[in-house]
Amino acid sequence: MQLYPFLFEPNLHSVIWGGNQLRPFKGLEPTDESIGESWEVSAVPTSTSIISNGVLAGKDLVTAINEQPNAILGKKVNEKYQGKLPLLVKFIDAKRDLSIQVHPNDEMAMREHGKMGKTEMWYIIKADEGTHLYAGFKREITPEEYQQRIADGTITEVLADHQVKSGDVFYLPAGRVHAICGGIMLAEVQQSSDVTYRIYDYNRPGMDGKPRELHTELAAKALDYQVEENYRTEYCETPDKAVQIIESPYFDVRVMEINKPMHRNLIKYDSFIITMCIEGDCKIQVRSTGDEIILKEGHSALIPAVIADYDVTPLDGASKLLDAFIDNKDRSIPHKVSRFLHITQK
Repeated sequence: MQLYPFLFEPNLHSVIWGGNQLRPFKGLEPTDESIGESWEVSAVPTSTSIISNGVLAGKDLVTAINEQPNAILGKKVNEKYQGKLPLLVKFIDAKRDLSIQVHPNDEMAMREHGKMGKTEMWYIIKADEGTHLYAGFKREITPEEYQQRIADGTITEVLADHQVKSGDVFYLPAGRVHAICGGIMLAEVQQSSDVTYRIYDYNRPGMDGKPRELHTELAAKALDYQVEENYRTEYCETPDKAVQIIESPYFDVRVMEINKPMHRNLIKYDSFIITMCIEGDCKIQVRSTGDEIILKEGHSALIPAVIADYDVTPLDGASKLLDAFIDNKDRSIPHKVSRFLHITQK
């Protein structure tokens, strides 16, 4: 069967800290429900994306991948991840602070839960004036101090606190303590995992009125106490160019702001491409088949690896897109993977 770019049904999640921006952002009727997450492209069994367009409309993404794994995922991705989509992407709207949390690496997550670990990245879409988030420790602490600060509720005093604005990028390898705070809407790319260890939750009740579970001991095993000089990924935005903002063992992410049609030939990566439309509707047309979709602001598409040669045309003057994929490109020179890409800002 000829493949085409997949669009998906809305997959919204209500949470205690959620806001009311995601439904309008996606062109849906606003409600009073606290929507914190839109799972844009997901193969997580508890919340799998449903394809909304073309001949596969109504089919869940896992089933579609199982039917054509090499063509959709890419041959190398399929081999490495045994037929599973290795990424999960979301839009997140935090009206209130999220819990202080950490994620396990692959080894720990497999040992404890039989699941993939969770490294992720954030791209800030909107941030109210004066908003901030936590990422990493601002100074070295010991496991004993960690336990004490959890007990007395002072853990935030030793976290690196970052003021944020639209366009900021943070890379969060497994083990890095972090929290999104209120007033921020962002795009998140992560390993396909739902494992989160909640460290501290401000003693507030959950949706059911009861305190939410903490995972203090598991978090202690997962935490990386190393202090970094700079937790923010710096980069230089360049119009009409795909700018690499994250290069990691788990995913590559590019951001592009386009004002004219742009050709994207990503066949060489032998990977599916997930495209998140952050601003301005656009048209995506596959070169080999002529198939096209309209990708609206606040929505995302998965482009199967076998057809990852396409044109993107902005429909409202300009579009801003975030692309995530697995870099399998062959290189004659060994590829050096950095913990996060660091490009001097001009």
